[in-house]
Amino acid sequence: MTHTLMVVPTGIGTGLTTTVLGLFHALECRGVQVHFFKPIAQTDGHEEADRSIAMLQPACKHPIADPIDIREAEKLLSKDQGDELLEEVVGRFDRHVEDSDEVVIIEGMVPTRSQPYATRINKEIARALDCEVVLVAAPGTDSLDALEDHIDITARAYGGIHDPQVVGCILNKLSAPVDRDGRVRPNDIEDATVAFSLTEEQVRAQATLFQDDFRLLGCIPWRERMIAPRVSDVAEYLGAELINRGDLSERRVKRITICAHTVANVIPDLQAGTLVLTPGDREDIILATCLAALNGIDLAGLVLTGGYRPSAAVMSLCQDAMAGGLPVLMIDSDAWQTALHISRFNREVPVDDLDRIERIKGITASFIDVSWLVEQASQKQERRLSPPAFRYQLVERARRAGKTIVLPEGNEPRTIKAAAICANRGIARCALLGNEDEIRRLAEGQGVRLGDGVEIFDPERIRSHYVERMVELRKHKGITPEIAAEQLEDNVVLGTLMLEMGHVDGLVSGAVHTTANTIRPPLQLIKTAPGCNLVSSVFFMCLPDQVLVYGDCAINPDPNAEELADIAIQSADSAQAFGIPPRVAMISYSTGGSGQGADVEKVRTATRLAREKRPDLLIDGPLQYDAAIMESVARSKAPDSAVAGRATVFVFPDLNTGNTTYKAVQRSADVISIGPMLQGMRKPVNDLSRGALVEDIVFTVALTAIQAASQP
Repeated sequence: MTHTLMVVPTGIGTGLTTTVLGLFHALECRGVQVHFFKPIAQTDGHEEADRSIAMLQPACKHPIADPIDIREAEKLLSKDQGDELLEEVVGRFDRHVEDSDEVVIIEGMVPTRSQPYATRINKEIARALDCEVVLVAAPGTDSLDALEDHIDITARAYGGIHDPQVVGCILNKLSAPVDRDGRVRPNDIEDATVAFSLTEEQVRAQATLFQDDFRLLGCIPWRERMIAPRVSDVAEYLGAELINRGDLSERRVKRITICAHTVANVIPDLQAGTLVLTPGDREDIILATCLAALNGIDLAGLVLTGGYRPSAAVMSLCQDAMAGGLPVLMIDSDAWQTALHISRFNREVPVDDLDRIERIKGITASFIDVSWLVEQASQKQERRLSPPAFRYQLVERARRAGKTIVLPEGNEPRTIKAAAICANRGIARCALLGNEDEIRRLAEGQGVRLGDGVEIFDPERIRSHYVERMVELRKHKGITPEIAAEQLEDNVVLGTLMLEMGHVDGLVSGAVHTTANTIRPPLQLIKTAPGCNLVSSVFFMCLPDQVLVYGDCAINPDPNAEELADIAIQSADSAQAFGIPPRVAMISYSTGGSGQGADVEKVRTATRLAREKRPDLLIDGPLQYDAAIMESVARSKAPDSAVAGRATVFVFPDLNTGNTTYKAVQRSADVISIGPMLQGMRKPVNDLSRGALVEDIVFTVALTAIQAASQP
């Protein structure tokens, strides 16, 4: 099973991409099959491809998914469509990650002045993809206490340092020369205003934040050669004219000096890796620089400022130095303007600088301890199905099903809008029952376009086609054609007949009808599926971190023990069908043998019966709700249970408990609940809450389409 690691920064300038490259390489060197995924690209619009993807694609055995452009993401967020953004992230991940990938490294967004919301989005993506989170921090000018505070605050956004999903931190740019604003100043090491950031020795000796449950995974020191650009990169940035190409693409700039003094005072600055800036008419400096190159000093290059071109005689004296590979450039701006311009040079690694990329990967990887991560990756861990992943799965499976769902409440505004969305997204074809003129007027009033995927059936025109079948199905009740025609004036009854005769594949109702009005016609006309003695229901509760199944919260008021056992089995099968590993908790006010009474005994008996009928399922009860969902409570109340603390399916003892609990969780915690989905019907019929939102209807249609596809 794929292990997902999301690498996120604690702020700007932590060296996130460098750390990702090193972590990827460190895992790769340990023989781990690694893949890479970047959900959102924070490009400036000028880059053709994301740099991280371009640098890591050669090391990945199959294509890396294209990231979502930041502007596209911002448009969705501004329209309050964050769920759609997360579903798209999940979709791209699932389409490009294969089971053979042991670890997938996910690069998060960097919070910037223009994208201050990055940490919030990172948190949502980490939840959506069920990632373990690795923080990346750089000390800058922080003291150790301040650095630990910043790490701790960022970790809290993801659950805190004691959350099992927050596994550790990598410290980057240790011992870096930084100015008062925390910016790395490699060219100004001798400046009195430049200090050095924390060292690894200080961190390891004095840090108190890092423990067994929040590990210090690496201490990456600052290395000058990791940030040294090629002279060709600087030349391109300055728009310089080439007087002599030399080793333009091989030589690297480690420091920059402006030489405007006498030759004697310039000589100390002529060091290996130095890019010399001097006015083009300072022929003495030019000659001194070339002489230094001839004497074996491996200078980065010479930049002539002010637009001055040296005389032919001077250039002749410089021929041997230039032949030896010294790059010579010329620009129009003066030395001071050029120095200011270069100070803004972006030192990020160009994607074509393969030598520097390999150097960064090798150096960074050597300072990251991946032993614990490799051990974690080798353990087969169950991936929690997050709400965005669940919704994405629903939509994709419904699209593949290609079913038609009838919506009897065709003139209800929410239903009309939901039908249009289902059609536009390819979730299902929707058949609306109602007067066509009224439906189109209501759609136009909402700004909704009903495309080809929405059909409208006027009950007045089609009702007569179903009278004969109604009489046949209900003849044992003495139904006459006249009574049948009268009953078919109820659109739910009409829609049920359409489903029974195979003219549609499923039915969704309840936005304005009661549950009884929605369920009664299918029970009378469609009946239960073979082998099912009752119809029950489940809700899919989309909690922040995972999706849970609640049953029965809509149909059976007070099931007996045998019925409760059947509900548990039906609910477990529904969970399994929708990608949720079923661990069934039979809920009661008592855990284990601590309580007595008829209500507890019913749950205890139902648990035994369910286990006897389906020994392949993990079922335990009676369990109190807190013991079922919280590991800390389970350890004290039900330490030997394979379900307690890890339950995914919650079966309530009666409708009063189930309905109250689902609504309390839904409304108090602002949780999306999808359902109720009916279980045990011969053909799929699903009920809606009368308070259903448009998206509730959309996902219920998707559920119904998937049910239709799975039935024989």
